[in-house]
Amino acid sequence: MRFADRETAARQLAGELQRFKTQHPLVLGVARGGVPVARVVADRLGCGFDVVLVQKLRTPGQPDLAMGAVDEAGQVFRFGAKGVANPDRYADDVAEQVAEIRRRRAVYSAVRASTPLTDHTAIVVDDGLATGASMVAAIRSVRGRRPLRIVAAVPVGSTSALDLAKAYADDVICLHMPRLFFALGDFYDDFTPVDDSEVVALLNARQAGNAKG
Repeated sequence: MRFADRETAARQLAGELQRFKTQHPLVLGVARGGVPVARVVADRLGCGFDVVLVQKLRTPGQPDLAMGAVDEAGQVFRFGAKGVANPDRYADDVAEQVAEIRRRRAVYSAVRASTPLTDHTAIVVDDGLATGASMVAAIRSVRGRRPLRIVAAVPVGSTSALDLAKAYADDVICLHMPRLFFALGDFYDDFTPVDDSEVVALLNARQAGNAKG
């Protein structure tokens, strides 16, 4: 299975999430790639839309390999906590990624403050799961905001990442679980990176729509 782009994937994912429509859902996109997907899902479910901010942590000496992820409170999820070759480098990376998260939060909060999650089913959406680190960090962050339940939802994911997400979420929804998984972009014809300006535009558009309603 391949998707033309994030919007196409989101429309299909929204169909699988209709069962949660009566559970007072609020859709949170994992910034940045999950935000366009989350926006479409929220529109299709007719519910609230927000973002959750996490950053990957890179393995020292292997920058393309994620060793975990961190949320905006500085809470770290890390694969294989033992055997980190350079703990000082690791601590520096955490501080750097938390600073980037806070920068993004300041940018996004200028558009809209975070939405409270109590009494909501939180549907945490990303454009896919490769390692699962970002999704786990996002779920743990959202869990601290005390939603009724957490659903992790993605168009595509590796089996190992989905198994990991199942250990943290109450439900996991995935459209495509390929036997071989090398890179997330392999499952999209258009996998253009999402930047801050696109996230702000999506938040602004939803805010304007709510105001008109």
